[in-house]
Amino acid sequence: MTTGSSLLDISTAGGMLMLPIGLCSLALCMFVFERAMSLRKGRVIPRPFVKRFVSQMQAGELSRGEATRLCKENKSPVASVCSAAVRKWGQPAQVIEAAIADEGERVGNRLRRYIRMFNGISTITPLLGLLGTVFGMIDAFQQMEMAGNNVNPSTLSGGIWEALLTTAVGLSVAIPTVLFESYFRATNEKLKINIEHSVTKLLTAHMN
Repeated sequence: MTTGSSLLDISTAGGMLMLPIGLCSLALCMFVFERAMSLRKGRVIPRPFVKRFVSQMQAGELSRGEATRLCKENKSPVASVCSAAVRKWGQPAQVIEAAIADEGERVGNRLRRYIRMFNGISTITPLLGLLGTVFGMIDAFQQMEMAGNNVNPSTLSGGIWEALLTTAVGLSVAIPTVLFESYFRATNEKLKINIEHSVTKLLTAHMN
């Protein structure tokens, strides 16, 4: 492979399995963008909503109906958990806590959306790369057998690097996928803790 090789040349040299690896790379970019947008803290726990809700609760300006309406209008994950708590106002604390836990789990599941896709991409791309390398090595050794005693070392080495190319590309997709998966899992856990903290502030404001 020369330094002037284009991306198209490399893709062609890698064989037919470069196509599914490329599609996995494209899917990774789409999922990363979607998760980056969906897991923004300002979207999951909008500060203006939480601050306004808590201040109105402390001032006694919200009835159950008004509080429910505000949560439905906001439509954020933290608003969903707040709405679950509001629906149980007047009931024992254990009932309210159970409602928060149940809704928090549902919200957590929504926040974990597409995480399994990252795991799938990080698993399949190295396997596709390895399979491409195996096919390439088989082809290279077939060429050696056909050439007999007239084997050209440069031709053989060229066939080997082309065979190894799919493994390199597969790993190049899999490694950042693993990193993104770890990052988004950690982000999900952090947001879940922050949601619980925000709802705890709401309950404290209500009891006061």
